[in-house]
Amino acid sequence: MARERDLLSTEIVNRGIESSGPNAGSLTFSVRVRRRLPDFLQSVNLKYVRLGYHYLINHAIYLATIPVLVLVFSAEVGSLSREELWRKLWEDARYDLATVLAFFGVLVFTLSVYFMSRPRSIYLVDFACYKPHDDLKVTKDEFIDLARRTGKFDEASLEFQKRILHSSGIGDETYIPKAVMAQENCATMKEGRAEASMVMFGALDELFEKTRIRPKDVGVLVVNCSIFNPTPSLSAMIINHYKMRGNILSYNLGGMGCSAGIIAMDLARDMLQANPNSYAVVVSTEMVGYNWRDYTRSKYRLEHIVRTHKGADDRSFRCIYQEEDEEKHKGLKVSKDLVEIGGEALKANITTLGPLVLPFSEQLLFFATLVWGYLFGNNQKKHKGSGSGGGHPSLAAAASSSKPYIPDYKLAFEHFCVHAASKTVLDELQRNLELSDKNVEASRMTLHRFGNTSSSSIWYELAYLEAKEMVRRGDRVWQLSFGSGFKCNSVVWKAMRRVKKPARNPWLDCLDRYPFQA
Repeated sequence: MARERDLLSTEIVNRGIESSGPNAGSLTFSVRVRRRLPDFLQSVNLKYVRLGYHYLINHAIYLATIPVLVLVFSAEVGSLSREELWRKLWEDARYDLATVLAFFGVLVFTLSVYFMSRPRSIYLVDFACYKPHDDLKVTKDEFIDLARRTGKFDEASLEFQKRILHSSGIGDETYIPKAVMAQENCATMKEGRAEASMVMFGALDELFEKTRIRPKDVGVLVVNCSIFNPTPSLSAMIINHYKMRGNILSYNLGGMGCSAGIIAMDLARDMLQANPNSYAVVVSTEMVGYNWRDYTRSKYRLEHIVRTHKGADDRSFRCIYQEEDEEKHKGLKVSKDLVEIGGEALKANITTLGPLVLPFSEQLLFFATLVWGYLFGNNQKKHKGSGSGGGHPSLAAAASSSKPYIPDYKLAFEHFCVHAASKTVLDELQRNLELSDKNVEASRMTLHRFGNTSSSSIWYELAYLEAKEMVRRGDRVWQLSFGSGFKCNSVVWKAMRRVKKPARNPWLDCLDRYPFQA
């Protein structure tokens, strides 16, 4: 019961002056109870910490062997003068040439194996965010009017949508497709293809212009779209439109939610590792296109990708579920447990990511307090379970009351691009990760200006950082996304150079109005 109470937050809402009824003319208030993210940094599973350290020590043999060899070599030659060292090397080489050659042979072989087996670096050259025409803009009130004119919603449903919109953090300059604006039923395959073509080709045209890459030079194409998946596929539409080469490796990901963009990047990374010296283009039909290429032209280098999937759990699998209602209207059913389930996935993901990105001092403090809590916490539970008066209750109480050290992720990253799902989610993430308003500025401004653009939101956020010229050489960018399944994915980039304000960017015409102060 106490755990359930910790996941609830209350808010007093001023509902204005009552217009009718026994309380007419009186000021009325209501209490709103909401579920919030669990305090996932206070309940960490050691399994995910171990997984993070497993990633970290993949090349531990090199990290452990090289210092030992250096230490032995230093101890051997440290007592010799320069003349004695050269004389010894010459005599050994003259009388034991086979040993010297064998030594150099082993050294060359070891270095060759190391450099051939280590993963190749992957770079992000540039990306493009599609900006729709102004005639597709719609305010929140206009959207409610459009929904009312469709005749598909009763007043209770419209009132619910209105409350959600006004508390969502979305502004009055977001966009909707023509199919939603039309009075008649335009939700057809033809309209869906037209919308996908407008978004994908608009973003890709800009991308190819920026990078000066020919479509025929692209060797890998990955497209992700959660709901609209026609036949032929969206990737086939792109290949047909740009007349790409016949041996291109193309993939189409569907139904994977708002975190699909990072999943598509992970697939493209694997394809580039297996097919070096080629170009990969990843397209998210939620209005973003981006691409990797060689070091000299790249903006960012890919550092880490960490993926977490909770689909084995039934609650997680069904928390966002597409199905028809009683009247056979297709839609998405969102569980009331979504925030809690999302928090558990986030906890697992950032716990795995921590050992890869946090400074050693933060890792040491975090891991030490975590192990201390597990050891003494378990002992205290045993004492409570036995009901005996033995032991040291003061020591056990002190151990149980101490909370795990919360790592400071601001020491690991200079910039944060968190999926702009809603204002509530951003509020809870900011509170749990102890981020500043500046850290979540890009996410909040993207939500206000463009709304929840699904898997592409993290790219509109990076575009905001570039338009504000915030990204400098060596800066690390953390992109965090989550979506149905339930999945939570992280990608870490490192800036190769200072990024100047781009000539084309979806924020340029409104940059002077942001950051927006609510």
